[in-house]
Amino acid sequence: MSEPMPHQRLNPKNWKPARGYANGVAATGRMIFLGGHIGWNGQQEFQTDDFVAQVDQTLANILTVLAEAGAGPEHLVRLTWYITDKAEYLSRLAEIGAVYQRRFGRNYPAMAMVQVVALIEDRAKVEIEATAVLPQ
Repeated sequence: MSEPMPHQRLNPKNWKPARGYANGVAATGRMIFLGGHIGWNGQQEFQTDDFVAQVDQTLANILTVLAEAGAGPEHLVRLTWYITDKAEYLSRLAEIGAVYQRRFGRNYPAMAMVQVVALIEDRAKVEIEATAVLPQ
């Protein structure tokens, strides 16, 4: 994660800088698209119903799939988060931020967050789609 970012963050000069995400990202290379990942393990079993622990497992799952393509968190250019409880997300933001930085470092791709009524797996509290670009 200490190597230079393989992409360019886009933030118009007259805009306030984005914190914890990028307004846009420009990248070239091999594109990697990840489906929605949730907070269960590789055997599709939930170890916990805790929101932050599920975020941690979800981020770990994303890293595992990225590694299959020879990529890491520094190659992420977009994340779309689907959460079932906005209030819980906001109340635990510091914990989520700590988990995010431990897994992904200081890489902040373009992100969107959507609160949904439910996810397909009843115990899931978060689902994250990811796009990465691996430089040629």
